[in-house]
Amino acid sequence: MNKEIWKGKKVLVTGADGFMGSHLCERLLNIGAKVSIFVRYVSHPPIEDLKLRNIGHIQDKFEKIIRGNIGCNEATKLIRQNNPQVIFHLAADAYVPHSFDNPIEVIESNIKGTINVLEAARELDTEQIVCTSSSEMYGPCNGPIKEDHPMYPTSPYAASKLAADRLSYAYHNTYGIPVSIMRPFNTYGPRHTYDVIPKFIRLALQDKPLTIYGDGQQTRDFSYITDMIEGFLVMGSEKKAIGQAVNFGTGKDVKIIDVAKKIIEYSGSNSKIVHLKPRTSEVSKLLVDYSKAKRLFGWEPKVFIDQGLKLNIEWAKKNTK
Repeated sequence: MNKEIWKGKKVLVTGADGFMGSHLCERLLNIGAKVSIFVRYVSHPPIEDLKLRNIGHIQDKFEKIIRGNIGCNEATKLIRQNNPQVIFHLAADAYVPHSFDNPIEVIESNIKGTINVLEAARELDTEQIVCTSSSEMYGPCNGPIKEDHPMYPTSPYAASKLAADRLSYAYHNTYGIPVSIMRPFNTYGPRHTYDVIPKFIRLALQDKPLTIYGDGQQTRDFSYITDMIEGFLVMGSEKKAIGQAVNFGTGKDVKIIDVAKKIIEYSGSNSKIVHLKPRTSEVSKLLVDYSKAKRLFGWEPKVFIDQGLKLNIEWAKKNTK
């Protein structure tokens, strides 16, 4: 990727204070982009006292901080007023179990939020819009997943991301909007809080039991955050990405029980592994075929599970209160 193309580029990141959004913002600022952010509005505490989650350390470097609800119609107006050259749309309700009890809330946030971004782009001379999809939408698989794999979402969250993914393509096809669709597989690293790896690391560092749903034989393709951010950057800069949906991952899946054992070993923990009943709607295997990303952009993963876990554990040791 040519870093020079980002210098002075006017970029808007939605969901900027989330896990992946915060790392993307840091990287964009480091390579010279002029970054504005769209973060969720909250009324308490008062706006003037509100510290940005995950990005408070860089908040004085942003061109503009937009606070609002990406799922409300006002979001379209706010994005148009910002008039970015490139939009990275990461804002979403991304915690899968939350969608079990709150399907309407999750669906409205993820689908309407994406529509609002796309509607804003219809009135702008935007160079590129990256809409963030999810590997969850593919559902069950037996082997490596290519982009044309059948899609059988097994949770309301997964269904909402599938809808957002296909809406993004439809807006590109219908209105000619320069949309590229990023399909990241499970991603982990510093500042992540709610998925299996950060949960296991947090528990292991406290010598508390690591709880696994089912027998732990289910597998996931885990990517370290630095690799995934490079994926976002190529999707937001390469013209070959426009109109394309592209998978990003390592091409290697790992059993959840093995992840737990590795974290216990690498953290020097005394934690035990405890098995719970299987989780609702959980797929047994997710494994990416990233050959399209390699063919189009020369992108390949650089950090694999053992190195990534060690990096993540060292960060957690230094940053966990």
